[in-house]
Amino acid sequence: MPSSTSLGPLIPWLNARRTLLATLVIGTSVVGCLVMANVVANLALGWRIVMLVLFGLTFSWIALAFWGAVCGFILCSLRLDPLTLKRQSHRPAIDALSSKTALIMPIYAEPPIPTLAGLEATCRSLLQEMSSNPHYAATPLQAHFEVFILSDTQQADQAAEEAAHVAALQQRLAGQVAVHYRRRPDNRGRKAGNIAEFCRRWGRRYDYMIVLDADSLMSGTTLLHLVHQMQRYAGVGLIQTVPLPVGQRTLFGRFIQFASALYSPMLAAGQSFWQGDAANYWGHNAIIRTHAFMAHAGLPTLPGKPPLGGELLSHDFVEAALLKRGGWQVLLDTSATASAASPLPLAGNHSLEAMPSNLLDFAKRDRRWLQGNLQHLRLLTGAGFHPISRLHFLFGAFAYLSSLVWLGLLLCTSFMVGYQAIDNGAPPLLPHSLSLGLLSVTLGMLLAPKVLGLVLALWQAPRAFNGRLALIASTLLEMLFAALIAPLMMAWHSLFIINVLIGRAIDWQTQHRGERSLSWRESWRHTGWMTLCGSLWAGLMILFSPSAFGWLTPAWLGLVAAAPLVKYSSSGTWGGVASQRLGLLHIPTGCPTPPLLQDFADLCARHSQSLIVSGSATPNQPPREQFGDMPSQPLKALSSRRNAASRAKEPH
Repeated sequence: MPSSTSLGPLIPWLNARRTLLATLVIGTSVVGCLVMANVVANLALGWRIVMLVLFGLTFSWIALAFWGAVCGFILCSLRLDPLTLKRQSHRPAIDALSSKTALIMPIYAEPPIPTLAGLEATCRSLLQEMSSNPHYAATPLQAHFEVFILSDTQQADQAAEEAAHVAALQQRLAGQVAVHYRRRPDNRGRKAGNIAEFCRRWGRRYDYMIVLDADSLMSGTTLLHLVHQMQRYAGVGLIQTVPLPVGQRTLFGRFIQFASALYSPMLAAGQSFWQGDAANYWGHNAIIRTHAFMAHAGLPTLPGKPPLGGELLSHDFVEAALLKRGGWQVLLDTSATASAASPLPLAGNHSLEAMPSNLLDFAKRDRRWLQGNLQHLRLLTGAGFHPISRLHFLFGAFAYLSSLVWLGLLLCTSFMVGYQAIDNGAPPLLPHSLSLGLLSVTLGMLLAPKVLGLVLALWQAPRAFNGRLALIASTLLEMLFAALIAPLMMAWHSLFIINVLIGRAIDWQTQHRGERSLSWRESWRHTGWMTLCGSLWAGLMILFSPSAFGWLTPAWLGLVAAAPLVKYSSSGTWGGVASQRLGLLHIPTGCPTPPLLQDFADLCARHSQSLIVSGSATPNQPPREQFGDMPSQPLKALSSRRNAASRAKEPH
């Protein structure tokens, strides 16, 4: 092991950070529950317990997000690295490349032109970074980087078209970087199985692998930064970047990418602050130490049948937990998100992705993630996992379960108010001033992360969002839009959870990544039941309690307007009006356009006009295999002594 390396970055006072956050969250939750106990003091004991449990879960979840945002706000304000607590460096440390890295892109029936254009733009950014830097000018890229396209496409006609486009890409990059292509005839294990098969056949050839999604874009600066970090810290098994969505033209897409650009830097800093060396993995835009992954991250199969048994759908959380259980550090690198609220620590540092362009496709993606995250609840008792890894499992599941809890709290509150209105002689079940005060505090804590993100951007980078007035107006519109669609996501998530609990599984299919405008028919077909329920709810409230009708408006209004919200937010025309005509919802990567994004757009346009006939060319054969084992990991305990011994035998 080189003397310049260490096991990982110095993370001072990590236990104190976690203790501080836990104290703040628990203390806030206890105070909120004590106030709520006074609010529901007139209820029968059974109802009092139900209301306190539902409120306690919801308020604790809000408190965690609030205090995490406060931590992130302080770190970003002081421009401190959330791990080391040192001032962020604006100049990347340059080390000699002494490793071999594979850029792997698992794909499944993806449109070949945008998928391969993104991969080519990433490769060309890496080529440009190495050729323009005197430190790397004499270093051939292919001596240290190779690319693998790992296809699980099953349809023969799609596979033929895909192969022809890959062959054309190989020709364009010939002599610059090696691009390999492998297609599995049997896609067992889905994406996780695809990557595991790569590891078994070729993993031993590479020190690290950088996992890209079909819509990933990463700059050469980011790729080299990740490799340098892995070379420098021999005890780090995985580094996850924070990918930001870009390239959106629909109104919904522009709202989401604006919110991500504005809030993600602060929120990611807050997460990294307390997660430390036990961060999470999100499945892509991350670098992994290959031999550590092969030795420790082979996925187990859950006993029982889907949807809660069988193969793990959301593999990434589990792989991070297994790496941490094996003694490896898992880090969240926030340098690529810093541009949204402050100057970039590393110039040209970008980690980007696409996203569903409308609410329906967004919800369908959540349906897949929800099923996988609920499976993680079965891993909470698995022995050997780090406590923070268990929290990742719990929080990942509760991100969806909270919708059902919130719905239950709203329905119980509505029932209590209605009962009081019917029984005019009964004492007030919910004290008006106290309940409204608690509601105001709760809403304030919900909005606080957005306000803090706005303050940070106004202070540090208003021009990146088209100026202060446009930034304020855009944030207010985003808050309104988020409030309107929150009940829709609550309803969908609640329905999805019920489907999973009654045993309805879902297959992991290719998601819609491109722009897709929805018709009125499709919008009504998926949201008509919401409008009916929301109208009935609002009608009952205005009939029995007009005051409750008013303060429950944020809950029922979005449901009543569900179809128009879904329809119009999927429009590229309305997205253009907001961005181009009104100058709103701008993001830092929008103007000026980074070379990475401009190159991607140019490549998409160029290849869309070129004629590539299926079967016209055959991709080159992949390189010689070096087989290695990647055993499935048991869920039983692994002793720390065994882990340490295993670590000591692994090459560095």
